[in-house]
Amino acid sequence: MKKKAKKNDFKDLLEKYIDIKGLDIIVYLSNGNQIELNKSRKLVKNSIIVIDGNNKEIKIPLSTIRSVDLYAA
Repeated sequence: MKKKAKKNDFKDLLEKYIDIKGLDIIVYLSNGNQIELNKSRKLVKNSIIVIDGNNKEIKIPLSTIRSVDLYAA
């Protein structure tokens, strides 16, 4: 039960930060990649949806996120 509560806490906290457009967010994935999220981002169910400069939609499942860095822009 604790692990499920932690996942929900992470998701709720991440949802708050994604909605703040003045934050730069860098997501570190479990495969070692890092992705800087641009301002057109949203959280849908259990994925972060990012639309890049070419209008291409990128889905990042929350289960693949290892850590997140936040920077005030």
